[in-house]
Amino acid sequence: MIDFVIPLADWVNAGFKVISYHLSPILRSLSEILEVLIRQFESILLWPPEAVLMALTGLIVWRLATPRLAVFAVLGFLAAFGMGVWEETMATIALALSGTAVSLLFGVPLGILASQNNMAERIIRPVLDFMQTLPSFVYLIPAVMFFGMGKVAALVATMIFAMPPAVRLTNLGIREVSGEMVEAARAFGSNRWQTLMDVQLPLALPTIMAGVNQCIMMSLAMTVIASMIGAGGLGLVVLRSMQTLDIGMGAVGGISIVILAILLDRLTETISRKQKAGRDI
Repeated sequence: MIDFVIPLADWVNAGFKVISYHLSPILRSLSEILEVLIRQFESILLWPPEAVLMALTGLIVWRLATPRLAVFAVLGFLAAFGMGVWEETMATIALALSGTAVSLLFGVPLGILASQNNMAERIIRPVLDFMQTLPSFVYLIPAVMFFGMGKVAALVATMIFAMPPAVRLTNLGIREVSGEMVEAARAFGSNRWQTLMDVQLPLALPTIMAGVNQCIMMSLAMTVIASMIGAGGLGLVVLRSMQTLDIGMGAVGGISIVILAILLDRLTETISRKQKAGRDI
């Protein structure tokens, strides 16, 4: 019989302890910043009366997308209010938007870097491949180890999980810009920075918006999974319904999540389509 053991779990635990010990001051500061971000989002969404927020959402969606989607947004929020999950819905939106904002903050610059430097792309691509092949539950483990249970850990897991599409599609969008357009910009005296900012990024915007769309959808998906580490929101409604076998409550949570997913997906898709149509004129 072969006596062969690889103590990978012990090595990983020891590594996390060392990293956590040396980075604890930075992690505490980062945790405070991220907690403020989530709290501010939640405060903004929960501050106005429900009717005012529904009306404002309808007007914003009408302005950015279509009247039909605006009606859907108002009816969707009205349904969430009527089903008694208003605060949970706002908490989910706050966490999903916070995760999306932080993901884009890091993902778009990384995508730009990958588009401008082939060596950077060769380094970033396998990292993204690795991130996208990991099961979503795995993201929760290091987040909890470094930040503990709660919304900050949920935000970190959401940010990491949602970042790859932003990086990939920003890189792809810039690389797909016609070489003739780039050459024309340089022929008129534009340097590399001006070419990027004035030609490549505007032309790549529809593809980048597709990345934003995917980023939002993945953030929303992770906010549901992150209920297991204290994220709260609609994910907690679904989790409790499974624990208590309350099918009705599960339906309430599930329908509310579907409404949010459809609204956010159609909104970003319509904005992207309008930008592309404006560019083609």
